[in-house]
Amino acid sequence: MIDQLQRLLEQRVQQCVSDRQAECSKIERKKECLANRHGEIVKAKATGHITEKINNGDHTDIYYNVHFQYLIKQEKRYYIEEEVEKRKAHFYKSTLLTDEEIFETPTIEIPEIKIDRHENLERVSYHYDRRKAVQYAERWWNDYNPQYHKFDVDCTNYISQCLHAGGAPMRGFSNRSSGWWYNGNSWSYSWSVAHSLRWYLGTSKVGLRAREVSDPGELQLGDIICYDFEGDGRFNHTTIVTAKDAYGMPLVNAHTTNSRMRYWSYEDSSAYTNNIQYKFFTIIDDD
Repeated sequence: MIDQLQRLLEQRVQQCVSDRQAECSKIERKKECLANRHGEIVKAKATGHITEKINNGDHTDIYYNVHFQYLIKQEKRYYIEEEVEKRKAHFYKSTLLTDEEIFETPTIEIPEIKIDRHENLERVSYHYDRRKAVQYAERWWNDYNPQYHKFDVDCTNYISQCLHAGGAPMRGFSNRSSGWWYNGNSWSYSWSVAHSLRWYLGTSKVGLRAREVSDPGELQLGDIICYDFEGDGRFNHTTIVTAKDAYGMPLVNAHTTNSRMRYWSYEDSSAYTNNIQYKFFTIIDDD
């Protein structure tokens, strides 16, 4: 069984660097997106790790993670993009029948958000240290800080941690529908729910604040992108800008499908649809 999965990984790696059209639609979308940016994958590597094996008579399910690393050349610049896929392989009598990516679609929780009376809130002066936010994003992109709760859909929790590491002040404890905060076994909706953080960033006038921009090229390191994959008004993913490509466009880190230095548009994501909508937020402070 392991040999069959290893051969599949080798085939996918070869498809990344081949001039031929890839059999995997996800890889083909990644290559097309890169070509549109005058880039290419010059080298790829995939390492698998089995997380669970379930036997049921003649049937066996193997759950495993694959850490992909892509050496990307764009113009005269090289950088490494990384992603961890969660996959499930189904075998019948040791014969591989299916092998597919597990995409953890978040349950879209849209709780009632309390509108703050900003004039009654104390203004907290702060400096947003973008370098520290990016350093945190790099340290934990494929790991989980034990000081915080780990969510099955962890993208917004991870982004909130990055913002706080950069010095963004919490406020609103202990009302979960107000402010942006984390305290032990409790946290605000805006800390952990993508849709709630999108609205918080778009409306907060005190503490952590952001300004929406129309062009992703305007974003700086440490800024935030919110994603509505289906285009239905319910935002379900969040990323942080950790680098720029050769044309000054954002490369982002994220959790859930743990990713590093991924192109901001997410065209190669299993969740991508042609209806996708984005919100671009640059963090503002008192400097």
